Formats: sequence, C-alpha cells, structure tokens
Amino acid sequence: MEQRNETRASDFLLMKVTEDPELWSFLFSLFLSMYLVTVLGNLLIILAVSSDSHLHTPMYFFLSNLSVNDICLSTTTIPKMLVNIQTQNQSITYTGCLTQICFVLVFASLESSLLAVMAYDRYVAICHPLRYTVIMNRQLCGLVILLPLFIIIMDALLHTLMLLQLSFCTDLEIPLFFCEVVQVIKLACSDTLINNILIYLATSIFGGIPVCGIIFSYIQIVSSVLRMPSAGGKYKAFSTCGSHLSVVSLFYGTGIGVNISSAVTNSSRNTAVLAMMYTVVPQMMNPFIYSLRNKDMKGGLRKLILRTASLL
Repeated sequence: MEQRNETRASDFLLMKVTEDPELWSFLFSLFLSMYLVTVLGNLLIILAVSSDSHLHTPMYFFLSNLSVNDICLSTTTIPKMLVNIQTQNQSITYTGCLTQICFVLVFASLESSLLAVMAYDRYVAICHPLRYTVIMNRQLCGLVILLPLFIIIMDALLHTLMLLQLSFCTDLEIPLFFCEVVQVIKLACSDTLINNILIYLATSIFGGIPVCGIIFSYIQIVSSVLRMPSAGGKYKAFSTCGSHLSVVSLFYGTGIGVNISSAVTNSSRNTAVLAMMYTVVPQMMNPFIYSLRNKDMKGGLRKLILRTASLL
C-alpha cells in the first residue's frame, strides 16, 4: 500500500517530451515555432476584424473571440512545456498544476461552446437571411458569449476546489505534458467518486450540448440548401460554412483521437502526444483555415498589412 499524503502534494512531475538529448533543441524550436505561429496568426485575425468595418458582423465577432480563446489555450500549456524542455526539470508546483487545470478546462470548454455558437450563426444566416440582423443582434451575441463563459468558469472552479479536497499518494507522475484533471484525479489516494461524477456530468454538458447544437444546425443548413433552386446559391451557402466545418472537424477529430488512443493503446506517450496536439494544432491552424478559405478575411488581412506597411 502506497504511503498517503494527507495534506497536499508539493510538486507533480510531468512527462518528458523525449529522453534523447539530441532532440531537446529540435523539439524546443518546433514547439516554440508552433506557439509563435499560433499567437501571431490569431492576433492578425483579431486585428483584421477590429480594424475593418466590413468585418464588424456577428460571424467575425465570434471568430475574434475564438482567436482570443485559441491564444489563451495555447499559452496555458506550451510555455510551461518549453521551460521544462529547456531546464530538463519536469516538476510543476501543486498550485501551478491546479491553476493550469482550471485554465485548460475554461478555454477547452469555451472553444467547444464558441464552435456551437458559430454553427448557430451560420444556421440563421442561411436559413433565415431576411431576419439575420434582427435575430443576431448585439445583445444576443454578447449573451451567447458571456453566459457560457460564466457557467464554464464556475464549473472549472468547482473542479479545482474538489481537487483541493483530495490527498495524494507518493507517485505523482502525470503521464501528459501538462496537468489535466482526469490524470490528476487518478493519482489521488482518497475517494474520487464525486470528482468522477462531476467530470462525466461536465463532459456531457460542455461536450454533448455543443456537438448536438452543431449537428442540429448543419442538418437544418443542408436541408435549406438542398431546397435552393440554383447551383450558384448552393455553392455560396456551402462555401460560407466550409471554414467552420474544417475547424470543427479538426478540433473534435483530434479530441476523439485522444479518447480512442487512451482506450485502445497502452502507450501513455502516444496518448500524451495526441493530447498535446489537441491543445496546439487546432489553435495554430484556425487562422490559416479562415484566412485561406474566406474572401472577406483575405481582404481584411490585406488592408491591415497595407495599412501597417504605410506606417513604417
């Protein structure tokens, strides 16, 4: 029977990115580059939307919020991993681990919520175009951002407070590159029934409801588009959804990959790599998906670059 720590754990140990010293510099440069691309790409989206009056619409308002969230989610995990690679010290403090868990829960859940809101926005734009400006007014746009954010923050704080009640065994190695609530719960020596119930409940609410909302929205969109008489109208309608569908597929696809990997393989390293990709790759690719597939976004970025170049 492992020794119990009935007070608090002092430090947790995160998984090493690699045991090969020759790869340390390469992996540090790789993840640093991915982080900088994520921050710069999403920052360009935010600046382009805020500086171009033609992009002051609900669709791009939600896109700006998604970009802010992507920067925050990446910042929650990557910098600590970079420090660990550079110092070859895998420890993270008890307080730091709980803080990271709280922020990961907030920003990952908010990402899912924002994708559902963006699907609803496309549903209203395609299925009710004449009432779009009336339905998607400023009050509703603010409400569908702030209300889920408030609920998500309360949920994350609840999970964090419940972790404070746990006592931990001597083995405090987390088989991921960042602190994640399920993995930390597995390290506890005390009873975790309530924690696990809360995890399943939160997953059902903050994962299930957005997915159902996205599926419902696109069923209505496809049904509406198929009734359009012209092929041009169908293409235009589907093209406005292409970027969002790509982002949704990337985000939920990597998430499903993590769950499948953890269920069918015994390799904790493979699961850890997929989990890191889940919090890095979608956030890095989102700006490229929207800027490359969206004509208005391309125009906004071009204006931003020309305006910036004229000031230099």
